[in-house]
Amino acid sequence: MSNRKSIMGILVCLASAFVVTEALSLDSATVQGYPIVVVCCITAFAIQWLSFIPAYVFKTEHFYDLAGSLTHITVMIVALVSIPTVTLRDVLLVLLVFVWASRLGSFLFFRVKETGSDERFARIKSRFWWFLMVWTLQGLWVFLTLAMALAALTSNYKADLSAYAWLGAGIWALGFVFEVIADHQKTQFRRDPHKKAEFITHGLWSWSRHPNYFGEMLLWIGVAVVSAPVLSGWQWVSLISPIFVIFLLLKLSGVELLEARGKKRWGQNPAYQKYLEQTSKLIPLPPKV
Repeated sequence: MSNRKSIMGILVCLASAFVVTEALSLDSATVQGYPIVVVCCITAFAIQWLSFIPAYVFKTEHFYDLAGSLTHITVMIVALVSIPTVTLRDVLLVLLVFVWASRLGSFLFFRVKETGSDERFARIKSRFWWFLMVWTLQGLWVFLTLAMALAALTSNYKADLSAYAWLGAGIWALGFVFEVIADHQKTQFRRDPHKKAEFITHGLWSWSRHPNYFGEMLLWIGVAVVSAPVLSGWQWVSLISPIFVIFLLLKLSGVELLEARGKKRWGQNPAYQKYLEQTSKLIPLPPKV
């Protein structure tokens, strides 16, 4: 990618965050006269840019995913300590994000340490503007992913926990369990030296070709359900959060990318063709006979 395209990508990220922040700021609580959601947005990008410096100097991607997860946690804590009144809903939202981010961040960190590198960054990490754009994208990912939870935390309207909150927590829990089990099953599969050239077809992977991504989408829908009862006015722009997660995993960095890699690697393998025919692409369903 050229420097010009990378710089344009950075500007688009910042412009996108600015638009969403402006909308959420209209109904956001403030700290020292500034909307808390603005402070959270700035925090997300600031952490990424600071993390980029050692990453570029040492040409490493090893702590990229870990930095993303820690940023999620930091932004939520910044929001929690800044709001004038803390409710059980606020604590629940922070807890859900903390558990998810801690698990996923550590999992991805140790995975890249075990494999030695992340092939996504092979060409990127030596190119200043391209690498900076990737870190800026992560800042946007953090902010947009958290948008609905942040809107709920910083909302001037507070309400007691209701059935919606517990329904959302249940949806989150189901998605979290799916993601954890799917990641564990695939990790164990990859560690078997006799299966290096094979593809996983057992466990949750026999019901879905991407059960971990299904779990990821589901848990953020759960966060949205927990958040929704205290949103009003322009805060509903934060619905971009679950929509963004689903679009990202379906079309950009998740399902489509891995499907293309799988077909390139095993596309001529009859067993793989059969697996594609019998197994649901995303939503877990019993295998077709």
